[in-house]
Amino acid sequence: MNIPHLKNNPLHEGHYRLRRDIVYSSAEGNGLTMDIFTPWHVEMGNEPPVALPLLVFVQGSSWCTPDRSFEHAQLALAAHMGFVVATVGHRDMREGHPFPAFLQDVKCAIRYLRANAAQYGIDPERVLIWGTSSGGNTAALVAVTGDDPAYKTQEYAEYSDAVCAAVSCFGPMDVEALFKFLIDMPGAREIGAALAGSMDEDCIWAAAREMSPVSHVQPGKTYPPMLLLNGTADPIVPHAQMEAMVEKLESVGSPVEAYYVDNAEHEGNFWSLEVREVIFDFIKRNA
Repeated sequence: MNIPHLKNNPLHEGHYRLRRDIVYSSAEGNGLTMDIFTPWHVEMGNEPPVALPLLVFVQGSSWCTPDRSFEHAQLALAAHMGFVVATVGHRDMREGHPFPAFLQDVKCAIRYLRANAAQYGIDPERVLIWGTSSGGNTAALVAVTGDDPAYKTQEYAEYSDAVCAAVSCFGPMDVEALFKFLIDMPGAREIGAALAGSMDEDCIWAAAREMSPVSHVQPGKTYPPMLLLNGTADPIVPHAQMEAMVEKLESVGSPVEAYYVDNAEHEGNFWSLEVREVIFDFIKRNA
């Protein structure tokens, strides 16, 4: 008989389990949760586990409750590239959780994952973050406020929430300017009030400035490499937002890469194969 032989896979490379609804924080009554693509070798391998870089993903949601399943299929591709991938939920600004609740939550999730690195097969020295829309805003904020005590909660406080690289897709970078651009859009003032936790105009504009990544970039500080992408036809987050962040990062000598996505709107037709290749290349180079 001419039956060929194939290699086996003792480290279970390329095989992942999707673990749903893992509680990472008790900030809410029932806890805040995430989904994690964990490598098989952590749970069932006989060989010593190989620690992998971690990619934290924040789905866009207008700073409300993210649909963590929205990008599961695409995030699985990152897992097959050799990442542990966590898609993270956070508190909802519509439910009485103004800024910085969503930022505090995502930072807490990063610290939880570092605290449990051995359980999930994570290399705690290689943590990256990627987000879309409001999640892109969060990813950029995480990148420029690493270990800032102003946004650190008590849970897992001994661990770092800093990242080694960040990707933002059509994320607001100058929220104050964005609110001025969208001021006449239905519901825009209500979003501002919910994020500020107040109807007072001064409070709304102060919150908008604080949640703008451009406001946190300072000369003399070191920031991780960032990749920014924005559609040229985005009616919600215009590409001027990306340009403002690129200019600010370049002015302080911080590494940044940026791409226009031609004729792309917000979400939807933004996602070409070329876009994903650029993102995956960036995270591989910076992991």
